[in-house]
Amino acid sequence: MKNLVFLTGAGMSAESGISTFRDSGGLWEQYDVQDVASIEGYIRNPKLVLDFYNVRRNELKNVKPNEGHLGVAALEKDFNVTVVTQNVDNLHERAGSSHVIHLHGELTKACSSRNPNDARYIRKLKEDEEIHLGDKAGDGSQLRPFIVWFGESVPEIETAIHYIAKADILVVIGTSLNVYPAAGLLYYAPEEAEIYLIDPKPVDPHTLHKIHVIAKGASEGVKELTKLIEK
Repeated sequence: MKNLVFLTGAGMSAESGISTFRDSGGLWEQYDVQDVASIEGYIRNPKLVLDFYNVRRNELKNVKPNEGHLGVAALEKDFNVTVVTQNVDNLHERAGSSHVIHLHGELTKACSSRNPNDARYIRKLKEDEEIHLGDKAGDGSQLRPFIVWFGESVPEIETAIHYIAKADILVVIGTSLNVYPAAGLLYYAPEEAEIYLIDPKPVDPHTLHKIHVIAKGASEGVKELTKLIEK
C-alpha cells in the first residue's frame, strides 16, 4: 500500500464551525495572539489563557467532523494514511483517522507548566472539563493546556518529517503554510512524491515540487482527491 500523508490546517475544520485564527472574524481579531498563544502571555495572565482554552475545548461538544475529515479517514482502506495536523481539535480522530500527529498540541489534554512535554504529566480531558488556577500536574506545577504556543519548540516535528520523507502522496489541506516549522515540511517530501494542495484560496507552497492544486474547500476537495488517487 502507498504511503499517503495529509498536512492539515485550520481550513480543514472550518466547515465544522471551528473558529479559525487568521480569517476575517477569526480569533486573532478578538484576542491578541501574544496574550493567549504565547508562553509570555501565559506567564503574564495564566487565568486568561486557561479560560480561553476552556472555552475552545467546550466548543468541541457542538461541532462534528465534516465530509473532509470523514473522507480522509475512509482512505485508510486503500492507503497507509498518516495525518499531520496543525489543528488542536479532535475531529480527525472522531472521523475515524487512526494515525494523527498533532504538531501544535491537543485541546483535550492537559500538561505540566514546568515539563509540558513529559508524558508522565500529560492527561486526557473531557470536552466539558476545565483547567483552573490551582489545578496541579503530577510534578506539583500548575496544569496548563497541552498546546504548543509561540516561542515554544514543536516536539512532534521530527515525527512529522519522518512520515513526510516516506510519502508517496502528500496532500496539504487548509493551511496557509505561513507558520514555521510546519510550513517547511514540504521540503522533506521525496522528489518522486505526488503533492496535492486543497484550498479555495491561493497558497504559496514554498517548494519547487510540481503541485496539483484543487481549488476547493476541504469536503469537496477531498472528494475530488479521492477520485484522482484511487484511479
